[in-house]
Amino acid sequence: MVVLNKIYTRTGDKGTTALSDGSRVEKHSLRVDAYGSVDETNATIGLARLHCGPEGQSDMDAALGRIQNDLFDLGADLARPNMDQDDQAEYTPLRIIDAQVERLEAEIDVMNANLSPLRSFTLPGGSPLAAHLHLVRTVSRRAERMAVKLAASEDANPAAVKYLNRLSDWAFVASRVANGNGERDVLWVPGANR
Repeated sequence: MVVLNKIYTRTGDKGTTALSDGSRVEKHSLRVDAYGSVDETNATIGLARLHCGPEGQSDMDAALGRIQNDLFDLGADLARPNMDQDDQAEYTPLRIIDAQVERLEAEIDVMNANLSPLRSFTLPGGSPLAAHLHLVRTVSRRAERMAVKLAASEDANPAAVKYLNRLSDWAFVASRVANGNGERDVLWVPGANR
């Protein structure tokens, strides 16, 4: 369990931060960028949850809460390099597993079953919840890009990258659900303002 009895430590005042294995890296490292973007994704989900409200969106709120917890797992995963040394750690490192990715896929399939096919791209908007879910989608895409960039040069869990990819898909489909199962989607009209 995490115990935080002092919030500031002054250990990062010179531009470095500690990873979960105790090693220190520059705060602008790819690894810190990746798990920092995951943290931003989590914060945008917190904003989206404010709009679940009493409009029958309790299932959406519960799903978003599960995803927020997964994102803390994912951040912990990315904050621990050297997956090949996991068996030597003093505690079992937390890693995203395929079952978490598969849960997102199953939830996407359930939500998508009630939606009519799209005939155009959607613009972020409609209901407040849908607009915030589009923000979740775009920030999670950035987190995915950062995780892919990290994985190209350092050790990173492939399941973590998959999770971020599915999360952006999940947020897109959820935005359509939040827009009355797509009835209030705001569609892009190519060249409408020429």
